[in-house]
Amino acid sequence: MTGKFPDTVINRLTLYHCILVDYIKNEVQTITSSAIASLLRIDDSQVRKDISLLKNTGKSRVGYDVLELKNSIERTLGFERPKNAFIVGAGNLGMALANYNNFTDYGLNVAALFDNDKNKIGKRVQNKEIYNISELPNLADKLNIEMAILTVPMQAAQKTVDFLVQSNIKYIWNFSPAVLVVPDDVMVWNENLMGNFLQFSYKIGK
Repeated sequence: MTGKFPDTVINRLTLYHCILVDYIKNEVQTITSSAIASLLRIDDSQVRKDISLLKNTGKSRVGYDVLELKNSIERTLGFERPKNAFIVGAGNLGMALANYNNFTDYGLNVAALFDNDKNKIGKRVQNKEIYNISELPNLADKLNIEMAILTVPMQAAQKTVDFLVQSNIKYIWNFSPAVLVVPDDVMVWNENLMGNFLQFSYKIGK
């Protein structure tokens, strides 16, 4: 269903979802488009346009039902379709992601971690075992895993990705600061932390 919407819309929907989760925690039942727009510093009409794509209708002077809107966004973004993934690279970032409990709330299940450091292999993080990277192909096939979260150093990224591709991993969430070369049937989403920081730093300097 997400294929119908541009990435910019999907990005805004994820931000709307975060706001709605906070409203639910605070037991607030309705929200207006202007309230969302104010929090995100965007135009009110843009919020209404985005929500209209979800076939949600608000009530004049009342707003949208928070739980109903949250559920609509979750259906649109595919929360109801659980996604199993491996974390490849059990360094500081990989361990931090493994310890992040909220992934399951968004339909992502981290099944295991992988590394080539013998001092880490066999240990567990949040009941997830760290395996030798050589065991990944068999476990991926056994558990029907198609997604990997890549958190290895830059110098190891391409070699690791080549190995993942050979292991029939089709989706890679890349946290390494490397431009990866993959076949056309493999999708990579780059989470460039340093790149984002540099963009932010540039704006600070202006």
